[in-house]
Amino acid sequence: MTITKLGHCCLVVEITTPTSEDGGTPFSKRDKPTRIMTDPGAFSVRQNEVKDIDFIFITHEHQDHFHLESLNIVLKNNPRARVVTNHGVGKLLAREGIAHEILEHGQTRDFGGISVEGCGEQHAVIFHNFGQVQNTGYLFAGKFFYPGDSFFNPGKPVEILALPVAGPWMKMSEAILYAKLIHPRFAFPVHDGMLNVFGTATVRRISETILTPLTIQFVGIGEGDSHTF
Repeated sequence: MTITKLGHCCLVVEITTPTSEDGGTPFSKRDKPTRIMTDPGAFSVRQNEVKDIDFIFITHEHQDHFHLESLNIVLKNNPRARVVTNHGVGKLLAREGIAHEILEHGQTRDFGGISVEGCGEQHAVIFHNFGQVQNTGYLFAGKFFYPGDSFFNPGKPVEILALPVAGPWMKMSEAILYAKLIHPRFAFPVHDGMLNVFGTATVRRISETILTPLTIQFVGIGEGDSHTF
C-alpha cells in the first residue's frame, strides 16, 4: 500500500489487487493498483491535477474535507471515479446532481477488490453543537484507518493510522492518546493544513518522541510526499 499526501486530509491511497487476463486466476504481472482519494477539501490544491482515480471517499461536509469546486475538477479529470460518502454529504451531492454511493457506520462493501468498512457517526466536538455533522471514517483493506474528524475506535487491529494532529476540535495530547488507544504499527499526520512549518515540525518531534517507545512508528509524511507501507 502506497499513500501520497496531497495536503491536509486529501490522500491518494494505492492498493494493488490481482487482476487476470480472463477474470479467473490472478496474473501477477498485470497487477494494477486501485487508486482511492480521500477528502478533496479547500485546504489542498494538488488534487486538481491528479488522474487515474477510481474512488473518492468523503468523510463529512466541512469545506476542508468536502470542497465542491475541487470535487468537480477531480471528477472532470477522473470521469469514471465513484464518489462514496454518508447521507450527510450525500444530500449536498444530490443537490448538485453528483452521483454517489453510501457507505456508513457498520457497513462493509467491496470497491475494486478492496474491502472498505464505514466507522463512526459523529464529528468530534468543537464547542457544544457547533460544527456537529455526520462523520464516517473508513477502514481500507482491513489495515489502513482514516477516521476523518473523529477519534473513533474501530475496535479491531489497525496497521496504519491517519492521525489527526491539529484542529479546533482537538489538542496534541488527544492525538497522542488516540494513537495509544488504536496502537497501530504506523501512524502519519493528517488534519495539519492549518499549521505553519514550525507547527508541523513540533508535532512531528512530539509524536516521534512519545510514540516510538510505544512501538508505534510515526511517519512524517508531508504535503506531496509518498510512503509505501
